[in-house]
Amino acid sequence: MKNITRDNLTDTVKSSFAHIDDERLKHLVNRLAHHLHAFATETQLTHEEWRDGIAFLHRAADISSPSRSEFTLMSDVLGLSSLVDLLAARPGATEGSVLGPFHTRGSPWMDNGSNLIKGNVGDPVLIRGRVTDIHGQALPEATLDFWQNADNGMYWQMDDSQPQDNLRCQLKVQADGSFELASIRPRPYLVPTDGPVGELLRVSHRDAWRPAHYHVIVEAPGYRSLITEVFDASDPWLDKDAVFGVRASLVCDFKSESDPATAARLGLPAQYFAIDLPIRLARED
Repeated sequence: MKNITRDNLTDTVKSSFAHIDDERLKHLVNRLAHHLHAFATETQLTHEEWRDGIAFLHRAADISSPSRSEFTLMSDVLGLSSLVDLLAARPGATEGSVLGPFHTRGSPWMDNGSNLIKGNVGDPVLIRGRVTDIHGQALPEATLDFWQNADNGMYWQMDDSQPQDNLRCQLKVQADGSFELASIRPRPYLVPTDGPVGELLRVSHRDAWRPAHYHVIVEAPGYRSLITEVFDASDPWLDKDAVFGVRASLVCDFKSESDPATAARLGLPAQYFAIDLPIRLARED
């Protein structure tokens, strides 16, 4: 019989996972066990603190749903999501940013050049760009998954007055990699504070605001998927983002335009804002 002691516990736990077939998974579990034990040892974690931590995770699970992930929000406010994005960065490619807790797969497919405004109030915006590789070569098979909040700062999952999938869509780029989309100007908003992550922000005396942004996932066969955000250069919360997602390269100026042909083609008013969004994808490793 092996006598489990403080000196051999960590190595015993790590060795118990040594037969995982997937080498990468085995490495991840090994290091997770190592650092969890190191955290408990360094902080001299008490039984009461351990129970409080487990209860915190239970509350995060209880408030999560298919349209809201409290665990993603937790990762965001701890900076883990942002760190993973930065670790995944590739030279020459568009920088990534956080996925956020309100992404849902399966947004409706729309034609390139569609208008998402419909019954939404807010400043009309033309979002245009081109998807290429890091050398500027068009990626005609690329697709975009786009979502944002409404003029009241809320996503449809937060607001019963909005229809499902409001201000979100998927689309395929043109043969030259270009895309156009009409929507409204996003607004800064508070991340959800009605759950355990909100409690953590309050006890930390931290702001819960996110600067105004669009979300987009860009994918193309043979290339690394890009999860990123596009920020409004005029937003006052750029330097205090609750989830550390702002990158200087992702901040855009919303420029006033009034091209009649463009307005007619996309169903925009005579005067509208426009942003240019070039997307560069790196090849899969």
